Amino acid sequence: MFGIENYLGFILAAILLNLTPGTDSMYIITRSVSQGNKAGLYSVLGIVTGILVHTVLAALGLSIILANSPLAFTIVKYIGASYLCYLGFKMLTSKSKSILSDSLPNNGKLVQAESLNYRRIYKQGVLTNTFNPKVALFFLAFFPQFVDSNYAHG
Repeated sequence: MFGIENYLGFILAAILLNLTPGTDSMYIITRSVSQGNKAGLYSVLGIVTGILVHTVLAALGLSIILANSPLAFTIVKYIGASYLCYLGFKMLTSKSKSILSDSLPNNGKLVQAESLNYRRIYKQGVLTNTFNPKVALFFLAFFPQFVDSNYAHG
């Protein structure tokens, strides 16, 4: 079916892998808890966009460079780790309060949380996922198991 071997196995494996928490899940949960559901949603959209970047790179064969070049893998790994450290540092040193502490009663009205930059949250989600070399290597290891090698030839 469409060049895919064991389609049901692929669907089941993809569902199980998506339900397994990882760094992306922790990023989304942290954003949601500290900045609210809307920030969490924009984080999800950014992560999904990063996954689409990896999908395109894998389809074009560019992800194999990370698998075959220790230098390229190390560079991407350090860029990703540095970016995550930067985000963590920014969150720790940020002067803004969390949404939970900003939603205190004030004469019977709720105080509105300061406006969040959702474009920035989305962009951070994209970069967090795109610069995670483990995602690229996962795509290289996972998808070929389900591709019918005879499909392109016949």
